[in-house]
Amino acid sequence: MLTTADILKKVKELEIKSKKLTRHLFTGEYHSAFKGKGMSFKEVREYHPGDDVRFIDWNVSARFNTPFSKMFEEERELTMMLLVDISASSLFGTVHARKKDLVTEIGAVLSFSAISNNDKVGAVLFSDGIEKYIPPKKGRDHGLFIVRELLTLEGKRKGTDITQALRYLNNTTRQRCIVFVLSDFLDPAFSDALRVAGKKHDVIGIKVYDPMDMKLPDIGIMETEDAETGKVLLIDTSDYFVRKTHEDAFFQHTEWCKQVFLRAGCDLLHIATREDYVKVLQKFFIGRS
Repeated sequence: MLTTADILKKVKELEIKSKKLTRHLFTGEYHSAFKGKGMSFKEVREYHPGDDVRFIDWNVSARFNTPFSKMFEEERELTMMLLVDISASSLFGTVHARKKDLVTEIGAVLSFSAISNNDKVGAVLFSDGIEKYIPPKKGRDHGLFIVRELLTLEGKRKGTDITQALRYLNNTTRQRCIVFVLSDFLDPAFSDALRVAGKKHDVIGIKVYDPMDMKLPDIGIMETEDAETGKVLLIDTSDYFVRKTHEDAFFQHTEWCKQVFLRAGCDLLHIATREDYVKVLQKFFIGRS
């Protein structure tokens, strides 16, 4: 159990690391990936050579008998929402870190990326129920509060209900948001809710997994427990068929998740707990620019 001193120390470490990454790696990429997606009408002025002819206001032009162009400005302020899965399966980890630790660090980096761009950031922490809602705000103190909650909040329930989290998001946020869903997506039925959320928001899934979710080690008889259902199983990992079945199930689930996000018009990233998440995020941001 973390003491208050441990929590404060860890929050400070995450702030320093996040700010460093944001300053050196993500500021430009974040800005390019998400800014300028929304344009709001500003004014009409006389046409200047070089203006985009698609934005000529023909009604005003006809009235004054000279061409006028519609001018737009970038909608500067954005809102980022983090939907964070804190179900029991997030506590699993066999190398470097648990899934929860990786999710917390990614959440911290995304929060400070938004805050450094003067955007609002909020969070919905969920299991198979809504565990905590943090309304979006600006500022360092708010970012630190989100990181502290990501670090310390433990789910009262063990399961995963992504549909409920997405519906809660839609019901609590009126404006369009950038939404990062951080989960291992061990939920068989969230495709309809994702499709609805994807029409309203810019949704990006970050599927976090442990190497053992994909591959079992060849170590003989192993007792396993499903963190969310409590079901205990003895499996013979020295049996090739057992290992192959486990691996096939992982890739089937991965492919299913890809298709769900694709059909909803949303992006999905895959990050292993032993992987450099910075490179994955940066590549994604640059790819969107």
